Amino acid sequence: MMNLVMITEDSDAVSRFSSLNSGVYVISVQEYLQSFWPALQAAQDLYGSVRQALQEKEADSSQREFPEHLPAQVLEAGIKSGRFVQGTLNVSKHRAQNEAFVTSDGLSSKSPDLSAGVLVAGSKSRNRAVHGDLVAVELLPRVEWRGKVTALSEGLADERSGDDDEIKPMPTGRVVGILQRNWRDYVVTFPPRDAAQTQSRAAQRVLAVPWDRRIPKVRISTQQADALQDHRVVVRIDSWPSTSLYPNGHSVRVLGRAGELETEIQTILVENCIHVPPFSEAQLREMPVNSPEKPWAADPAEAAARRDLRRTHLVFSIDPRGCEDVDDTLSVRRLAGGKLLELGVHIADVTHFVREESLTDLEARSRATTYYLADRRYDMLPAVLSADLCSLLGGVDRYAMSVVWELDAQSLAVTKVWFGRTLIRSSYQLHYELAQALLNGEEVQVPELARLDPEERDAKLSELIQALETLTHIARHLRAQRDRGGALELEGVEVRAQLDQDKNIMALVPRQPLEVHETVAECMIYANHWVARKIQEAFPYQALLRRHPQPRQELFSQLVDTARARGFSIDTRTNKALADSLDRAVDPEDPLVNRLFRMMATQAMSQAVYFSTGAQPEDQFYHYGLALDRYTHFTSPIRRYADMVVHRLLTAALQLERGGQQGAEPGKPPAGNKDMEELAEHINSRNRAAQRAQNLSTGLFQCLFFKERDPETDPRCVADAIIYSIRDNGVLVFIPEYGVKGPVYMRNKEGLVVTAGPDGTCEWQSGSVHRHSDHITTTSGCGSATFRLFDHITVRISVLSTNCHADTLTLQVISNQPHLGAAPQRPGSPRRSQLVQEVVRLAGEAQEKAARRPELSKEEREFRQSRTPNLYSLLEEIRELALMDPDAAARPGTVTA
Repeated sequence: MMNLVMITEDSDAVSRFSSLNSGVYVISVQEYLQSFWPALQAAQDLYGSVRQALQEKEADSSQREFPEHLPAQVLEAGIKSGRFVQGTLNVSKHRAQNEAFVTSDGLSSKSPDLSAGVLVAGSKSRNRAVHGDLVAVELLPRVEWRGKVTALSEGLADERSGDDDEIKPMPTGRVVGILQRNWRDYVVTFPPRDAAQTQSRAAQRVLAVPWDRRIPKVRISTQQADALQDHRVVVRIDSWPSTSLYPNGHSVRVLGRAGELETEIQTILVENCIHVPPFSEAQLREMPVNSPEKPWAADPAEAAARRDLRRTHLVFSIDPRGCEDVDDTLSVRRLAGGKLLELGVHIADVTHFVREESLTDLEARSRATTYYLADRRYDMLPAVLSADLCSLLGGVDRYAMSVVWELDAQSLAVTKVWFGRTLIRSSYQLHYELAQALLNGEEVQVPELARLDPEERDAKLSELIQALETLTHIARHLRAQRDRGGALELEGVEVRAQLDQDKNIMALVPRQPLEVHETVAECMIYANHWVARKIQEAFPYQALLRRHPQPRQELFSQLVDTARARGFSIDTRTNKALADSLDRAVDPEDPLVNRLFRMMATQAMSQAVYFSTGAQPEDQFYHYGLALDRYTHFTSPIRRYADMVVHRLLTAALQLERGGQQGAEPGKPPAGNKDMEELAEHINSRNRAAQRAQNLSTGLFQCLFFKERDPETDPRCVADAIIYSIRDNGVLVFIPEYGVKGPVYMRNKEGLVVTAGPDGTCEWQSGSVHRHSDHITTTSGCGSATFRLFDHITVRISVLSTNCHADTLTLQVISNQPHLGAAPQRPGSPRRSQLVQEVVRLAGEAQEKAARRPELSKEEREFRQSRTPNLYSLLEEIRELALMDPDAAARPGTVTA
């Protein structure tokens, strides 16, 4: 007979049944933890915290702070009748206390007024809704509609809205019900002791401050309030009754002391719901072996089933310097006596090694992408694949999925295209700068040719250069084709970390464009386009494609108005018109002007997203930015799960095409339309999280450099900035040297305004500010100063540190003249090298602190995610979860977070 333990919080049940001798033991949760798990102190603390919170909730007064939410059936009926509007609550980052917006893809179809969403002004009108919740909103009468605030606040103002939209009153409403809570784990900081004691009648009830300013303070009941002061803590919200100004929650785990580098990195991961544990032993057992004792080799039977390109094609890769996960290689050659050209794009055949529904596949699907932070990366696939057997490294045999076109040598028209699995051996592993130098005719060393005799080296070098020149010629033609269709060349502020061979950061600089970047990109775009056509034709209702919707015209208002102030006309009616306008909007005196126009155009764009072809009409497949009728992602399966799905679709399409020839089974798509659309939404969500985490980590490292500098004396804290937007109380500027955008105030919180002396030097004095469409003017007793769009000014960079939130850069104008040291900087220039040296120094200090922690386990040393854990240790909590027995997680009674 099996004994059973029943756990309950019903004290009557415990007293009534605990004495029965029937093989069923009835005990309380507290007794269960103390008797069965006496060493699990964390669970006992959590139980005590939740129990105390519930008791305090019952003891709270019944005075309502918010109206009750309407019942679900009333909300449903109101949404159907049009009385209520349904959408997702998005709280403003910079005015979190006062502004939130309810947005939905379908709002603009209901009413043109709702195209920009519904404004929810003030926390009371949110009625306990939290950022990200799906809510029902009741519109207020038009006389109560309000406009968005146009003044600068902490951080950047919203750049996606033009001035006209900001001034006009917009639909305004109040939340009447929550349709779906989207609560997640939040990182909070416990305030200092004095503040904690004054917040509540009970010393152990603390109003913790979330790292994300859009989230309200969370009331935590804990017995560790003193110990957790100034720490980052992961919490979960349990409830938010109408009688409470704040939600109730409980702590889950401690990340570390606020301000420490590793704590801040972990905070970024948690805030973006990024879970990247080391790969488990069960997953690694699925991997092929490649070691000095047992080197991997292509299977003869598999090689025979593939098209062998090893001796017939000159295959090479062009990637960033130090790249390990080489997804793609290229080949080009002349056929038929020079009448034809053959272009080949060869992509790592990841799906050969990762079987669908395997443990590795499920983990890759969960991650959906490789996460790149400023100092490290978290791979989607184990290193034996991502950096070795799936990486198309030079001089070794590798499996690939290839697209090969035969082109007319004169017109470059496609005469034939072939898709299939291949066996390749890359001859050269080039980096972008080396490939560009070869194209420029510079004398550079190609590592693969270094040991050859001069005659053979010259012959092979000539062959390589000819291949690069032919590839460039084809890419220019492909780009011109897309340009004629309206393809856009946009600009983003992309700051990348340059690493040395030991993965130490050598530079943190804006990316420098080269023509070879475009050459490789055009070939990849071409392959993605042709594969999209192939899989969509084979599976019209369940192919995974990528679309870029046309942006709303009102979002271009800032670009149009700003360009008009400079004397340019921007036509945004079509992508072709926009592209041509941007090409013409060039100021020969200042190349930054056109760059800023392209940045504004990028800011106005909607995001490209994955979708299932069965979920959208065919006229919605279009990719606005690339000017292509169909597009997908096929070329990076090592770092994107979407590409793995597309590889499987392409394989199924080719099997379907063969239709059982030579005993081949008909191909089947990996998923139906509904499952494919759900997968697309998951991948889209993870991609957005990856982008946010990358931007936040870059901002973190930028702040690290400036944080310990004295902005008053250190010349590295002074830089040239260009004004690109006017606001009520200041301007927005772009600093090209550091790739930083931010606000510069012309009126501060004390009411003082910026004034400029005869030499341009600025200082604060009493006065007023007047905003105009293309400039802002300050007036004081000393006269007036005018700051116009596209003026170059000198700013001082400092860091604003708050204990509860991320550090931010603060920009202050010190001269209305350009900075004297504003000459264009190249990667690796002294100032940027100094920035990175400072980052490395801080990382070294973090390493010294980490040395006092317990030594890394064998598993962590072997299965760590990136090549830089010598600077930082991985999340201990996540590591332990990943190394758990996978069978244990499925046992009854086991709680999985």
